[in-house]
Amino acid sequence: MKIGLDIMGGDFAPEATVLGAIAAYKDLAASQKLVLIGDKEIAVSILRENNFSPDHFEFVHTTEMIGMGDHPAKAFVQKPGSSISIGFKLLKDGEIDAFSSAGNSGAMLVGAVLSVKTIPGVLRPAITSIMPQLKGNLAVLVDVGANADCKPEFLPQFGALGSLFARYVYNVENPRVGLVNIGEEEGKGNILCQAAYPLMKETNMFNFVGNVEGRGMFYDIADVLVCDGFTGNVVLKLAESFYEVAHEKGIKDKFYDAFNYEQYGGSPILGVNAPVVVGHGISTPEAIKNMVLLSKNMVESALIDKIRLAFQ
Repeated sequence: MKIGLDIMGGDFAPEATVLGAIAAYKDLAASQKLVLIGDKEIAVSILRENNFSPDHFEFVHTTEMIGMGDHPAKAFVQKPGSSISIGFKLLKDGEIDAFSSAGNSGAMLVGAVLSVKTIPGVLRPAITSIMPQLKGNLAVLVDVGANADCKPEFLPQFGALGSLFARYVYNVENPRVGLVNIGEEEGKGNILCQAAYPLMKETNMFNFVGNVEGRGMFYDIADVLVCDGFTGNVVLKLAESFYEVAHEKGIKDKFYDAFNYEQYGGSPILGVNAPVVVGHGISTPEAIKNMVLLSKNMVESALIDKIRLAFQ
């Protein structure tokens, strides 16, 4: 197995990404290799400063990168030598089995769709994130930003993608799928939710449990929480603030600690033909390590093959 890591992406790259690669290496098996994509000279310097042999990694050298402020689609096409563009070329050509980056998330989404392509039958790829539950388990929130505007038929597919991810990566048996809404009763919500509800109720692709209100999202009502990307991104950013506010207030609590994004590493782009994980722009070495390990778990679980089979 070869996992590609963009060492140029993220606010604290390349130091944070290279240090994260060192941490991830210690949790990988001998047959699992990290391929560092970016400025090899700088990476080797950081490795040597930390008394770590560069021989533990493979390198694909480039000094070009897609910045956070670059237009995703234009930059991906106009910068074929960037670390993100090269990473997706390697993924498309089968030279790596997964690709992850804490760089420009829009470019990662564009790159995934343009290079490895969307799985046949999937209308729109979606990005997932994790929502901690009060009982200590985790729920999958999908979509969290790939599709700000959705058609009703997108949401059942998000439910299917999230259900497969929860089952095969997080080992949740028969995941319960809920629709994020402003009321529990059938018929509640805006036009999108009202139209999506019967589609989700009638499908046999997952275990639908109905609507889930915002106040119920942390109470183990569903294992997969489905919404449009606009709503999901607002919910995700609000949830991330729980840990930050608790930390600033000096509150030490296991539940609030579970909102620390570093523990989960990144957000998979589900519905494309290879494992792709997008990390937080402010990713620390710990977050980079967990992003790599999530990529590894996606490969080991054969999740992409499971999604292809489900959408045939």
